Order: sequence, then structure tokens, then C-alpha cells
Amino acid sequence: MSAIELLLVGRNPMSPAQLHRLHELTADWQMLSDLSFADLILWVPLRKDTKSWPTGHVAVAHIRPTTTATVFAHDVIGDEISWGTRGRIDAALSNGEMVRDSEPEKIGDLMIKEETIPVVWEGQVIAVISRHRDADLMRSPSRLELNYREIANNLYRMVAEGTFPYPEAIAVFDPLPRVGDGLVRLDVNGVISYASPNARSAFSRLGWRKELESFSLGEVAESLVKPRQDAHEQGLRSALNGRALRRVECENSGGTLDLLVMPLIQSGDRIGAIVLLHNVTELRRRDRELVTKDATIREIHHRVKNNLQTVSALLRLQSRRIEDAGARIALEEAVRRIASIALVHETLSTSLEETVGFDDVLNHLVTNAMELSPRMNEIKIYRVGEAGSLEPRIATPLALVVTELIHNALEHGLARKGNSLSIEIERDDQHCSISIVDDGEGLPESFEMTASANLGLQIVRTLTENELQGKLALDQRNPGTSASVVFPL
Repeated sequence: MSAIELLLVGRNPMSPAQLHRLHELTADWQMLSDLSFADLILWVPLRKDTKSWPTGHVAVAHIRPTTTATVFAHDVIGDEISWGTRGRIDAALSNGEMVRDSEPEKIGDLMIKEETIPVVWEGQVIAVISRHRDADLMRSPSRLELNYREIANNLYRMVAEGTFPYPEAIAVFDPLPRVGDGLVRLDVNGVISYASPNARSAFSRLGWRKELESFSLGEVAESLVKPRQDAHEQGLRSALNGRALRRVECENSGGTLDLLVMPLIQSGDRIGAIVLLHNVTELRRRDRELVTKDATIREIHHRVKNNLQTVSALLRLQSRRIEDAGARIALEEAVRRIASIALVHETLSTSLEETVGFDDVLNHLVTNAMELSPRMNEIKIYRVGEAGSLEPRIATPLALVVTELIHNALEHGLARKGNSLSIEIERDDQHCSISIVDDGEGLPESFEMTASANLGLQIVRTLTENELQGKLALDQRNPGTSASVVFPL
């Protein structure tokens, strides 16, 4: 439950659609606050049901501007006011119209001018924005301030008409550029009527040496990305004409600009547009470095996998030349263990993630082990649970551990009797356990894991305790054996 929903419990029976509208508004209204050089407070009427008359209002959100000093040192969220104590808020809610041109009032040491804007959704006023500005700072505004305020007033009218926030803004606005990074104002034809100093500097870095005003923004951007002439550039001009909400990038050797185009609507007609821009040159450079780094890491895993396969092939060739059966079996077991490690690196070399999807690795391990078993057509394999994604530091030793446990179950437990091998996985946020269970001959009566000379079990114990920081348990079943590995994530 969001902060707004918590504040409205028992105070206003808003519908989910109305709550969503308020969330959309407060997600975007830093821009409104910065453009109007004002603190904004969102007031929701206090009422028992949708038909009853409000008894007052509650403040559910408050935003301070980054373009000027705040006029509120204290937090007002959660404050309630009774109906009749703040006439401008009452009027905006009742009439559905903006209340402006009010006289400043002294609050503390400041003369504060308050204006109110109704928040309209599907023809109904669901909340009111109160805008609070220092009246002394409004007396001699600069050209930048005048343009910012005019744009802010256009957006507030859209709020009052129900056309702002834009319905498709969620994907386009994430993240929302800051007003201070650069702003361009377009007329109805897409021609630049004003560009902030930071906007002019940003385009200058890309190579634009003239004033921006009186030029079409689309033509400016198109000229900067030349000499390439392709479908992208043709789309660039139409994307920057101000007719639709769009987000595009303009890039050349001088840098990269992220441009957010927002049309301004009044009474259903488009009257122009604003463009927020952000210089993302350094961000894109880092993105390219990360892509290069990821590709390099995947190539390293690919080469490690190839080298391990080469070593495996050499050992396999060597085993064929050895007449001693024990030595040949030892080399074959080494080949199997190397193949398990190679399988993890193969998975990492083809994955776009930095983790290993261990369930796919496990499928390959089981398939490889079954192909080496003389009873492969008689034994049934069962899987319960999923291991999910694991870090490579866990996946590599775990692949070896599981390989050894499956091989032991097939070679010893299911060598002569039994016909099922079960792999049982349990995982939570802190731990993971993998059990290899067979219904074969079971453990010898005198079996002691710590005293066992079996190399596979020694490898499993060492990797489980040292690499996985986990525990290994061998339990007698009736019939069969369960070998379990439990380790922290």
C-alpha cells in the first residue's frame, strides 16, 4: 500500500483508477514544481463516500522546487484543514477551475502567493494542487523564469482539463530529465521559440554554432547527426516536431543528448511543445564499456570451456593407450570431472546474465552420467524442485559435487538392483539443498564417510565444506541411499 493510500484510509473512498491517477501525477510533478518555482501540495477532499459533501481536505503529497528556495521549512503531509478555512482550495474543488491572481499573504517572514489547480480525472475533480511562491521573487523575473512560468501554466491547465499526466508517460518518463539540465520550447510548427542556457550549451557541445531560436528542432538534430542519411534520421525529424509524446536520442562524435518531447494541449488543441534534454554522453560511454566488458567475460568463459574440452580430449586419448584398467578408469573419471567444469563455463559463455541457470546445467550432468551407465535404459530419473540461478563461485564446485554424487549412485547404489534415481532440490532466500536419492543396494553396514577411501566422496566433502561452506550427509534409506548437500546462498 502506497503512502497516499495509507493517508486516505477512512478519509476518502477513492477508486483504484483515481488513486493511480494521483500516483501518476506525483511521479511527474517535480517538473511542475521546478517550472513554477513553487512548492506544490496535493490535497484530497475528506468525505465518507463519493456522494457526500467534503468536510475538509488532507495533504497527501508535498514537493519542493530545485530551482528556488522552498517556502515551507516543515513537512505538511498528513495535515488536515476544515472546509471553509482555505477558500481557494474549496473553490478549485467545487468549481473545477484554477484560482489565480490572489493577493499574497504573510507566512512567517515571507509574502506567499497561493494558487490552486483542480486535478481532473474522467470529468471529475478528485484532488486539488496548491501552488505556493515567494511573491518578492516574482517581481522582476528573467526571460528564463517567464518562459518556465508560462510553460508551467500550460501544464497546470492540462491538469485541470485532465490531459496531464499523459496516459502513456510511464515508459517514456523513466527516468524524467530535470528542468535544470536543459529545456527547449517549441511553437505549434515545431520551431524553437526559446532555449534555456543549458540547452544551448548542450547543443553547442554537439557542434551547433548558431542560436537555436527560429530553427526547427528536428532540422537542428538532423544536421548534427549527418552525414548518415537513413531511416533513423528521417524518423528523428518527425519525432521532434512536438506533435506527440516521444523520447529520442541525438548522437554524434561530440556526445549524446536524451530528448523528451511533451506536447502542450489546451481545450483539445495542440498549442506547442516543450523538450527536456539531458546530456547522457558519459552514461552511454559507460554503457558501451559494460557491454564490451560483458562480451569479454563471455569470450573468456568460452575459451576456458574450449581449453577444458581440449584437456579432456587429450586425457581421453591417453586413456586409450593405457593397458592398466585402474589407470584407465582414473583418467576417465578425470575426463568426467573436467567436463562438469566445462559445462558451467559453456553456460556462462552463452548467458547474458552474470549468474548460472543451474537447472539447465543439472539436466546436462544427468544426461552425461546416464550415457555412461550400463543400465541407462532401466533406470528412471525423477526431479523435484528447482535450483534457479546461482553465482559462478557456487555453480562450478556444485556441478562437480552433483556429478560425483550421481556417478556414485549409478556406479554403486544402482549397479545391480534398484531402478530409480531422484534429484530433490529445496531452496529459500538463505539456503539451498540438493539430494541424490536412489533405491539401490544402500550403504555397507560398516560405512564411515570420514574413513572412506573413495576419491569421489573425498572430492565431494572437500568442495562442499571448503568451497560451498556447506554440509554433506549420507543417509541409509529402505531401500537405497540419500546423499544431501546443504549450502548457504
